[in-house]
Amino acid sequence: MILRPAALVVLLGALLASGCSDGAEGVPAACRQGPEAVRTALRQAPGPVTLDGTPLSECIDDTSGGGDLRDVGTAYVEAAAVLAPAAARNPDGAAAVQLGYLMGAFTRSKAGAQGVGYELGRRLRSELLSVDVRSPAFVRGERAGRRTG
Repeated sequence: MILRPAALVVLLGALLASGCSDGAEGVPAACRQGPEAVRTALRQAPGPVTLDGTPLSECIDDTSGGGDLRDVGTAYVEAAAVLAPAAARNPDGAAAVQLGYLMGAFTRSKAGAQGVGYELGRRLRSELLSVDVRSPAFVRGERAGRRTG
């Protein structure tokens, strides 16, 4: 499953409307590899998950440029959209751990306090509606993401 077109339009619109510009403080190139790279990296959860050595939490920041946030945000939301149905079907499975880790890493990033980061957090949380976020696997992943994500 991939990100629904309407949801992608809303996310991208919010990212562009935020007034962020592509600045010199952009995220590392490893963070812009796309959703498949994020999903592949998440297979290491609950161990430390990185994109070419960069923790997921360092890929997203409220001060990142709009283009960077669009790329990273789209990858994170698409990864969550793929993991959520599997985590809902099997709350004790690997997808629940991986999705929990992604959410923990987002929390660790300190993004989401305002503007684009807030919208990204809202979209990520919306992918959790059918997921048991109290399952031991999800909680284990989320704690690991907060610690090392």
